[in-house]
Amino acid sequence: MNPTACRGAQGFALLGAVQTSLIFTLTAVAVPLPQIGREFGLGRTDLVLLNAAYGLSFAGLLLLGGRLADRSGGRRTLTAGLLLFGAASLTSALAPGYPGLLTARFAQGAGAALVAPAAMAVLRTLFAEPAAHARALATWGGLSVVGATAGNLLSGVISAAGSWRWTFVVPLAVTAAALALGPRLLPADPSRDGGRPGPHRAGPHRAGPPRPGPLAADRPGLDLPGAVLATTGITLAGYGLVLSEARHWTSPTVLGTLVAAAALLGVFLLVERRVRDPLLPPDFLLHRRRALALAAIGLTAAGTSTTFVLLSLHLQQQRGWSPLATSGTFLPYAAALLGAGRATGPLIGRFGPRRVTAAGLALAAAGLLLLAATGFDPGLPYPAGLLPGLVVLPAGAAGSFAGAVVLAAEDVPRGRTGLAGGVLNTAMELGPTLVLAVLLTTGSDSASLALAATALAGTALAVTVPAAMARPGPRGGTGHRSHDRPRTPVGP
Repeated sequence: MNPTACRGAQGFALLGAVQTSLIFTLTAVAVPLPQIGREFGLGRTDLVLLNAAYGLSFAGLLLLGGRLADRSGGRRTLTAGLLLFGAASLTSALAPGYPGLLTARFAQGAGAALVAPAAMAVLRTLFAEPAAHARALATWGGLSVVGATAGNLLSGVISAAGSWRWTFVVPLAVTAAALALGPRLLPADPSRDGGRPGPHRAGPHRAGPPRPGPLAADRPGLDLPGAVLATTGITLAGYGLVLSEARHWTSPTVLGTLVAAAALLGVFLLVERRVRDPLLPPDFLLHRRRALALAAIGLTAAGTSTTFVLLSLHLQQQRGWSPLATSGTFLPYAAALLGAGRATGPLIGRFGPRRVTAAGLALAAAGLLLLAATGFDPGLPYPAGLLPGLVVLPAGAAGSFAGAVVLAAEDVPRGRTGLAGGVLNTAMELGPTLVLAVLLTTGSDSASLALAATALAGTALAVTVPAAMARPGPRGGTGHRSHDRPRTPVGP
């Protein structure tokens, strides 16, 4: 490997570790929640809010984080987010009580909301050539589910071996490494005078001609009204859905919160149609290919996270398994996920992201159906009950995530890379919260997974229709290349 490619691979590894740690932190307290509750004397409502705090601020601030990355530069925003994320992780580990831990979890989410879209913006600069960027995106798409799996596995091991506080050492260590190695491995933001980047700009992008930097006049406005409306609306929506896990949907608190969230998001959409530099340009989500890809990302994230939640509760509460044994149940899941993740890149290169996304969704739906049929039957041995679904589901999820991320991020202008990262991660965060709240109303774990499988299968069918993936273009053509066409092999 030549030095330029080596630097690119090292930079990608660093960014990938950061992205994985963000999702690891999202799921890291799920398994040790009972231990935290005993230490601080918490009830169910407090535990539900503590588990959701990180995701609420993460999802609520992602659009603003994406705008800041596009406006101020990816690496600048990445550094600021890492500093906040790392400080909040340390505070979480040392929290003396529930209020301090809850506040630190909200702060962690705020830092993550800056880091996630900024990392995608830096990735675009690191791999400037379209073919190289597509290869990176294919691998990037599977990192979130890897992080979620690692969080569920390691948190059980750590809490069984010692204190839940040690789970925060993982994001803290990754943050320290990223801050120390970032200036050497990651490209500097393009200069604002249109000249060459600074001396730290090392990687595959050096082979191309200098690109104009983001001149102050060309940078998008901040859109503060849109930022306030979007952040408040998304956060309230997530909070209302979290409350529905402990209270009835028709309770005044839940219903009032969700109605207020819907009103704020409705006003947000109206504001975005009128401002000069909208935080979320309306045309960004109206692109049918991108909308279907975002649906695939959200539903796949929902299917995998619902499986973790329902199986973890079932195994510990119904079968009496320990947290360590519960985590061990998902080892085949992790192995299948890693193996499928290695294969998705070459498959996307050969068959195109649309076909891989559709096949991944269908396979993930089959895995959920297997778990719904046999996973909750205590009379079946592990190899016949849980194992088949825990192998098929991650294999499909890896393909769905990888293909959908490529579909959603392709053809995004450089000035909207942060926006794309914010929207992708918002779908990944809100999808599980929304779908889990709906699925819990079924009253049956098996029915919940079967319903999730139906949603994935329906999305797979929609993605399969070629017309749904094409944009209308000038007469005589589609306006852009086909997403069915095989392309340069994609892989890590």
